[in-house]
Amino acid sequence: MENVVDNSQISYSMPRIGDDAPDFTAKTTIGEITLSDFAKDKWIIMFSHPADFTPVCTTELSGFAKRKAEFDELNTQLLGLSIDSIHSHLGWVNNVHEKTGVYFDFPIIADIDMKVAKLYGMLQPNESQTAAVRAVFFIDPNKKIRLIMYYPLNVGRNMDEILRALYALQVSDEHKVAMPLDWKKGDKVIIPPPTTLKEMKERLNDDSIERVDFYLSKKSL
Repeated sequence: MENVVDNSQISYSMPRIGDDAPDFTAKTTIGEITLSDFAKDKWIIMFSHPADFTPVCTTELSGFAKRKAEFDELNTQLLGLSIDSIHSHLGWVNNVHEKTGVYFDFPIIADIDMKVAKLYGMLQPNESQTAAVRAVFFIDPNKKIRLIMYYPLNVGRNMDEILRALYALQVSDEHKVAMPLDWKKGDKVIIPPPTTLKEMKERLNDDSIERVDFYLSKKSL
């Protein structure tokens, strides 16, 4: 049964890329956490799902669980959320583990008061007043929001794309480069364009790179 919500009291804030991740303290399946103290020196993938014991959400969280080792390799902590109680979360985690053998070995926020969902714009009134849409927030170790994905309630996410985007952000930060269309691990990256005539001349004479023109050049890492 859906929670009864006074729509006039809901604030639909929407954090943006580059913002500090709004801080909060919340109860989770591993205990209480405060975001600013959580997963120090790690990236965080925080994702919301509409409700426990629902089919699409079960496939999605199972996907995160099955590929958790890949997120671990990328120094990334998973953090789930839905507008359900901690007891519902625990029952769902146990049910999925019993039925499929998949264990949700990451914290899931019990956001029954919708505090975190409101902070992060996960409640979108034209979709639902009482369920969080399928949002994904990429938060870097400095607790800055670096990428945001939103999906409607009836369309599951793409785990390959989430991992691809996370890795691309990390490579971009490390090497100060950009990624072209459909970039994946091992592909060439885009070098920042020159900003002076001297740099442009050097770029045009550099045979070690793949050059379309001075403003569009690629290299292997």
